[in-house]
Amino acid sequence: MTSSQGYFNDRREAGRKLADALAVLALADPIILALPRGGVPVGYEVAKQLKAPLDILMVRKIGAPGHEEYGIGALVDGASPQVVIDEATARLVGATPEYIQGEVKRQLAEIERRRAAFGSGLAIPYAGRTVVVVDDGIATGGTVKAALKALRKSGAGRIVLAVPVAPRSALIDLEPWCDRIICLSSPEPFYAVGAHYADFGQTSDTEVVDLLAKAQESSEAGAK
Repeated sequence: MTSSQGYFNDRREAGRKLADALAVLALADPIILALPRGGVPVGYEVAKQLKAPLDILMVRKIGAPGHEEYGIGALVDGASPQVVIDEATARLVGATPEYIQGEVKRQLAEIERRRAAFGSGLAIPYAGRTVVVVDDGIATGGTVKAALKALRKSGAGRIVLAVPVAPRSALIDLEPWCDRIICLSSPEPFYAVGAHYADFGQTSDTEVVDLLAKAQESSEAGAK
């Protein structure tokens, strides 16, 4: 785990600083997976500097019956979508296998819709490869943990979690699920991710589409 105190002007600057920290690892043929939407500007800068392909990794919460805001698991997209279920919690709230199957189907449809909206219709296969998961920051770590668990199940070779800012408690909780964590700032006490950015405005769908297209063009040009 790498961490120090820091402050960022915006997500793009944070991405460039994160890329500098990742460059010294000399990762072999990495894939950058950004959590949309806020993780995409960060991931774009990382992918550009590391000359790596960029894709999005969407995590959809599977909620309890009648209480969708109460998560019992998550669906994580990719070349082979993975379902992560807290079995004890699912039993406690009465989520039957049939209910979970229906929710997975519904969330898969939503992921496909969002991928189409973002212009990213093909998830990059990453079995056996080094995967760098990027977000603009971590608060509790629940979404990121679901993503890391799913990547383990999917057969990713090496998993690196890279974020500009996160509380140390969340990083400790996530350590078992990845091979390396790069975090630029772990302030204590930790209040909110946005407090560490001068500009933390919402990332728009248009910006996500634009950055994914630019990353794809750069990756295709580099492959020629």
